[in-house]
Amino acid sequence: MSTISIILRKAPYGSVDAPEAIRHALGGINDDMSVNLVFIGSGVNASRRNQGISGTNYLSVEDGIRDCIDMGVVVFAETKSLDEAQISDIDLIEGVLRAGFDKIGEVLKTSGTVMIF
Repeated sequence: MSTISIILRKAPYGSVDAPEAIRHALGGINDDMSVNLVFIGSGVNASRRNQGISGTNYLSVEDGIRDCIDMGVVVFAETKSLDEAQISDIDLIEGVLRAGFDKIGEVLKTSGTVMIF
């Protein structure tokens, strides 16, 4: 089984990057690939549960991330970025794993393909 890692480094709203990263993750898992979804930088904001999007024209990415986790995508959020965004473990979507750059590096090293959004 081939492995793909998808990195989201941009905030979840204001561009198509987060929905596209999620769409590719779901597509990979549907194609029987091993998939990692990695949030770094502003991308960690996608891993925050109970995202307040009322009054906006955006759909929440939280449901898509939950679908990814339910289908077997391994989802990581980088520790330093989480700390900078003031996102604690209790604020994370259930199933999102906190990981340092060393762990993320290991994950990326074992991936056949890496996509960056």
